[in-house]
Amino acid sequence: MTGNEAVRHLRALAEERALGCEVDSVRLIQAGLTALLAGLDTPSVRALASLASWETEHAPVLFEQVLDELGITVCLTADPDAVRWELARSWATSIVDGSCDPGTGATMIWSQAAEPLNYPEKLQAMVGWASAWEDRDEEIGDSSAEDLDTEIIHAARELLAVLPPPPWTTADPIPGAE
Repeated sequence: MTGNEAVRHLRALAEERALGCEVDSVRLIQAGLTALLAGLDTPSVRALASLASWETEHAPVLFEQVLDELGITVCLTADPDAVRWELARSWATSIVDGSCDPGTGATMIWSQAAEPLNYPEKLQAMVGWASAWEDRDEEIGDSSAEDLDTEIIHAARELLAVLPPPPWTTADPIPGAE
């Protein structure tokens, strides 16, 4: 993952939190580790990335410090639906680039974007695959699980192809990701 991709991921998590979605501290810590590995080495990134399992209660405060240090601001539009579409884009991107488990990402698109948006047609395929992933039998073979993951990745690519580019797409690098 590049620095720009790590910043996009951090921004997406911040947007989720700003929308009132519950973002698990483990996801915040993982985002800190990913950012550090992508070259975003700041004191708060290091502190967040190094939290132990018994220190997860510190993750939200450290995450906010990371956002401040990297100059990441969350400017939610007056239209929360627009933000939900951007979150769907972010999760689809994470599925495609491998930074998010396909089933988990599809479920996030379903619960945090498709459902609040009243199941728009563009998100129907992801909802279907998320449902299949959640309903999978724990006893399915590895090849069947891999096939399901492959289908979700394919659906995520198709979703990205039909969504308009994010509003912050410019030729300039994202602040904090140089």
